[in-house]
Amino acid sequence: MTGSAEVPPGKAGSGQSRQMSNLQLRVVSAVVLAAIVLGLTWVGGLPFRLLAAAMACVIFYEWTRMSRTRAAASLGFLPEALMLVCAGAVVGGAPAWALMLLIAVAVAILLFAAQMRGAGQWEPAGLAYAALSGISLALLRDDDSGGFWAILFLFAVVWATDILAYFVGRAFGGPKLAPSISPGKTWSGALGGALGGVIAGVILVVFAGGSVSVGLILIALLLSAVSQAGDLFESWVKRRNGVKDSGNLIPGHGGVMDRVDGLVAAAFALYLIGWAFGGDHPAGVLFSV
Repeated sequence: MTGSAEVPPGKAGSGQSRQMSNLQLRVVSAVVLAAIVLGLTWVGGLPFRLLAAAMACVIFYEWTRMSRTRAAASLGFLPEALMLVCAGAVVGGAPAWALMLLIAVAVAILLFAAQMRGAGQWEPAGLAYAALSGISLALLRDDDSGGFWAILFLFAVVWATDILAYFVGRAFGGPKLAPSISPGKTWSGALGGALGGVIAGVILVVFAGGSVSVGLILIALLLSAVSQAGDLFESWVKRRNGVKDSGNLIPGHGGVMDRVDGLVAAAFALYLIGWAFGGDHPAGVLFSV
């Protein structure tokens, strides 16, 4: 007698139970992290700068853990030392021009050292990626009301994009967004995430008592798109280096890079937009609510 084998009693739902358990773990981890991050965002000042600097350092650690080659090991502690200098400048509250100059110098030094040792370009690229991630968040928050609401706006757009992209993609499926980089992502998820990000951004602005304009809606849409591009970029980095997760620090989510890949890309984009209009106080100009 031929046919499909029977599933032993008690086994049929085991895979689904594991999936639910993993989803529950992801939700709990996300809620705990969100509470911590939102609390430090509200406090601002030194605590938030410490958060931004710590996040940048962990991102750099995970980047080098994934990509460091035998040749890059010849650089010794130089990459980490340069990262710590940048992080220290963030914690110290250095002005934007000084932070950007410091990053440029640090990356140039590491590029030169990597070239001399034949260590490749992953270490300098990781330093630039991690340092800009922390600096963008620190400069956006600043110490005023505009900075606080700008960060909340950023969180609302990026988190809503992430959540809606996941659930809409699972519900509707369809053509893959970038199958060679991240096979699970679909165009339906990307569009659903973008719509969710814009709606969340608008709700946040209304709640804050600000005015919703076409420009602000376009900024939310751009940030949603950039956050999804940042997610794809990190997926490409992992695939390029043959790893599934950037780390295992966050239960159910993997590493810090896995959790903030879209956020840091969108933060840098929002900082550039704000800088174009507001110079050293970008968030105060864009979100003076």
